[in-house]
Amino acid sequence: MHCSVLVVAGVLSLAHASILGGPQNAARHRGLAARQDPLPLDTTTPPTTTSQNAATTPSGSAQNASPATTSAPDTTTNAVTGAPILTTSSSSVFSYSTGKPTMTVSSYAPGESPPIAGAPVLPATFQFSPADWPPQDRVPPTDSVEVEAWMKELEGHDIPALAPTVDGTCGGDPAAAADAANRGWWTCAGQTRDTDIVACPDKLTWGVSFDDGPGAYTPTLLNYLEEKDLSATFFVVGSRVIERPAVLIAEYMGGHEISVHTWSHSKPLTSLTNEEIVAELGWTRKAVKAVLGVTPTTMRPPWGDIDDRVRAISLAMGLVPIMWTRSPSGATFDTNDWMVPGGTVTVDQSIQTFESILGNATLLETGFIVLQHDIHEVTVDMAIHKTLNYAMSFQPSLTLESIGTCVKYPATDLYRESTTNTTFPYPVNANTVDIDGDDVPDVEQASGAAGGNGAVGSTVALEKMSFVIGAVVISVVGVVSAL
Repeated sequence: MHCSVLVVAGVLSLAHASILGGPQNAARHRGLAARQDPLPLDTTTPPTTTSQNAATTPSGSAQNASPATTSAPDTTTNAVTGAPILTTSSSSVFSYSTGKPTMTVSSYAPGESPPIAGAPVLPATFQFSPADWPPQDRVPPTDSVEVEAWMKELEGHDIPALAPTVDGTCGGDPAAAADAANRGWWTCAGQTRDTDIVACPDKLTWGVSFDDGPGAYTPTLLNYLEEKDLSATFFVVGSRVIERPAVLIAEYMGGHEISVHTWSHSKPLTSLTNEEIVAELGWTRKAVKAVLGVTPTTMRPPWGDIDDRVRAISLAMGLVPIMWTRSPSGATFDTNDWMVPGGTVTVDQSIQTFESILGNATLLETGFIVLQHDIHEVTVDMAIHKTLNYAMSFQPSLTLESIGTCVKYPATDLYRESTTNTTFPYPVNANTVDIDGDDVPDVEQASGAAGGNGAVGSTVALEKMSFVIGAVVISVVGVVSAL
């Protein structure tokens, strides 16, 4: 990659670090937030028993997070795959919701070709077997043969020797928070690196994305996106993928982008050991590949909780971190929609936040990325009835695109199996790596160890990166002055 590649992210990184200064003390959202999922979706006939599923804690900005409580979950199972689905009796209320049943998704047969040139055809229908997967919604164990194989991907990379944070929060780990700028910690200092994607390069372009699914109401969102001819990036949780494989397939075959959002979404990544981080990312990759036949090359950390250690591990595993944008004042472009189901934020407050985000976006010389979720009925309804509609009629006119499109990734490079790039985002070492832990080597790695700058050990690979993200060179002076 040329030095100008990802210049937008790099410039925003410097500007944000200057704006935010020292650590920000914030409480992180804990517990299971309510997720309304009355029907297992991978079935053509609704089961006789309905349920409301609670999944992982939704993504959210640590700076804006707050505690939430729910009832203790019980379980049911997906009628088709047999995968356990966590349930609670909690519910959310939204003025546009009518207690409507979930929509079905378009079905696709094994062997159908996806809309990605060079990608393999859809694999055999996913069949869930408990013996093949770690427990859902928990950090996976690290003593498996899969994790042992995935750990080899870190060889030859400079993984910073940073101790895990206490709990991923600034208040929970004052010592780490005080050193947040040095360790590149997003949560407590808003730190990004030039390897992070934090904005679209073109002004007034919104990189649309949704986190934490696939959920029961994701098909409603997919139907709306199809009607409006919009594409989005879906950051999927592995524990949800094995519950609703048909929804993931519908996202992918519908032309949307799939990215990794960890297996459990139960703990901040900076609070985990190297092995646990690898397990969270690796099992999600494996789940996506089992369902789609492809392996994503991007990721988003839950709560945006990332530092140089988490970055280096992600990059070594071939996953480029995607964050979201910050406003000129330093506030994150987080709609706080994930806080509505728990009652911490009202619908009106979340929508007002989004309107402020668009106002701030007009002050940037770049485009922007916003945090939203498709895991709850209320968040899907807000996206359909409010945020997306508002953005499409906003003046000055906005361009709405998936993140990969807005940062000018070739669609083929979003997946390991279809990319024509031979150096990155693949790990750069001399090994042949078994990506999905099935004892079959999946990709021949480029030879030569990655260099490093002490912060992220994939700098050499990034300098060779041929993606065209940086084809549009943004003036450093212009961006800094705008911020």
